[in-house]
Amino acid sequence: MKNKDKNKGNAIRGKVKEIVEDEETKRLKENIYVVFVECESPGNVGFLARTMGNFGLRNLVLINPCTLKDEAYYQAMHARATVENAEIYNTVEEFLKDKNIDFIVGSTGTPGGSYNLSRIPIKPEELAKSMNYNDKIAILFGREGNGLRNAEIEMCDITVSIPTDPSYPIMNISHAAAVILYEIFKNINNYPVEGLEESTALEKEYLIKDMEKLINTLPIPDHKKRNGLKVFKNIVNRAFITGREAHTFKGILRRLNMKIDKD
Repeated sequence: MKNKDKNKGNAIRGKVKEIVEDEETKRLKENIYVVFVECESPGNVGFLARTMGNFGLRNLVLINPCTLKDEAYYQAMHARATVENAEIYNTVEEFLKDKNIDFIVGSTGTPGGSYNLSRIPIKPEELAKSMNYNDKIAILFGREGNGLRNAEIEMCDITVSIPTDPSYPIMNISHAAAVILYEIFKNINNYPVEGLEESTALEKEYLIKDMEKLINTLPIPDHKKRNGLKVFKNIVNRAFITGREAHTFKGILRRLNMKIDKD
C-alpha cells in the first residue's frame, strides 16, 4: 500500500459511518435511555458514551453526576457528542417522570437471594430476547462503588445481572453496558406483530392494582400480602405479557373482585 493510501485509511479508521437503518433499529435507538446514577469518575462517563456509540445509542442520562472534566470527553473518543448532549437530572424519579418511561431495567452485580424479591435478576440474553422496543426503556447503571440503592431497584420493573466469577463479580460500568447492549442488538425482534404487542405500562399497572385488591381480601398478615403482590409484579414484568393477555387476565381478576364484593 502506498503511503498516501495508508494515511487515508488511518484518517477514516474509527469514524462513524453513515448507514441506512431500518425502522425497527431506529425505533430501538430512539427509545433506549442509558442512565448513569451519581457517577463518581468523569472518565467512566466517557467510556460509557463510547460503548453506547458502538451500538448507535445517543440517549445518555446522568443523575446527579460529578463534574464532567476533560477526561470524560477524551475517553468518549468519537462519541464526544453523546457526553455533550447528555441530559442531567437531580434524581431518578425526576427523569422517569419527565421522559414518561414505560419500562425500567436496573443492572446489578450482586443478585439477591430468593427472599430478596426486589433483586431477583434475569440474564442479559433473557432480557434482550423479550424487550418491546416500541416502549420507552431506561437501563439504569449504579454508582461505581455501591451500585443502585434498594429504593432505586424497587422502582425498576426488572433487574438484570451478568454472570461473573464469584471472586470478582463487579464489572466496570462500560464493560457491563457493552454486554447488555450487545445482547439487545443481537436479538432485535420484529414489532409490532398483530396480537403480540407487549402490554403497556398502564395495562400492567391496572392489572397489578386488581391483584392487590384481591390479595387484600385474604385473611393473611400484611407482610405476606406485600410479598405476594411483589411476587406477582415480578412475574408480570419478567413474563413480558402481551396486551391481549393482560386484558384477559384483568377481566378475570375484576370478576373475582366483583364476586367477592357481592358475597
